[in-house]
Amino acid sequence: MNRYDIEEYRQLDSIIYRQIYYISVTMLASYFLAYLIIPKLMGSKNYFEVVVYFIAGSYLISACSRIAVIYLLEPLIRTPPFAQESLWQILSDLPKLVTHYFALSFSAAWVFAFVKLIRDQYVVQQRSLMLEKEKAETELKALRSQLNPHFLFNTLNNIYSLSLMNSPVTSKSIAGLSEILDHVLYRCNTAYVPISSEIKLIENYLALEKLRYDERLQISFEYVTNHQAAIAPLILLSFVENAFKHGAGMDAGNPFIAINLQLNNNRLRFKVMNSLLDEPPGTDGNGLGLNNVTRQLDLLYPSQYELNIKRINHTYEVELEIDLGDVNNALAI
Repeated sequence: MNRYDIEEYRQLDSIIYRQIYYISVTMLASYFLAYLIIPKLMGSKNYFEVVVYFIAGSYLISACSRIAVIYLLEPLIRTPPFAQESLWQILSDLPKLVTHYFALSFSAAWVFAFVKLIRDQYVVQQRSLMLEKEKAETELKALRSQLNPHFLFNTLNNIYSLSLMNSPVTSKSIAGLSEILDHVLYRCNTAYVPISSEIKLIENYLALEKLRYDERLQISFEYVTNHQAAIAPLILLSFVENAFKHGAGMDAGNPFIAINLQLNNNRLRFKVMNSLLDEPPGTDGNGLGLNNVTRQLDLLYPSQYELNIKRINHTYEVELEIDLGDVNNALAI
């Protein structure tokens, strides 16, 4: 092939034609790598087949690139007469196809394919994270749908017992239940709620339970918070429910339930102690409520909480510590 005259590189229309040619062959090579070879390489176990596809495709692209130069580009930018290679000469000149046209066509294509590969991996990772988040949210909703009826069932049983005795405090207990339902149904629809609302919920719950039991059951609730914070709803109440379930029905001795909450620098310490009923062997107080709340802790506070449950003689103790820092920093509370 004859050499180009230097003037051909100074003409604007010649420069435009060359750029259109370079962009076209680079795009063809880029899409060939990014949308055919790399997907086959990542999804196929037959690497020999991928190599064959790559060699055949690269040869065709290089040959088409050279044919475009000889029969399309040169007639536009060169001054005739000039010699042109035959189609057979173009297709059979492998050294020139490899050293010049392959390098020309694929030099920028590798960069495009690499960038697309990184982008696709990022999209897949984000989609995977989104699916995991949706799965966790679905599981949390399922757990709460089990927890709320469990709580309501216990509370309604308490009111039913009062009504059977024609207790004068039945109406007061219904009013207390109304406040609890308002919290559970309308204020627990978000992932996190102010800890002050959870403290108020526990106070209402204790007030409702006190209507059922006489003075022989000693109930105490102490809390100290040095700032506002957010926490997953109904987490703390589950442990209080469990204490009443397994420690409030003792007919002998001095049954008690002691609750202590401390919040300091986004570090929550919540402790519940209760006297323990004489239960059948193998019963440790870990029922549906505690199983659900433990699973919620795993989902909401992975590696951020410690839960210790101890049974010493006739005393049952649950101690929970949660680092609320990450959540509250994210919520800017």
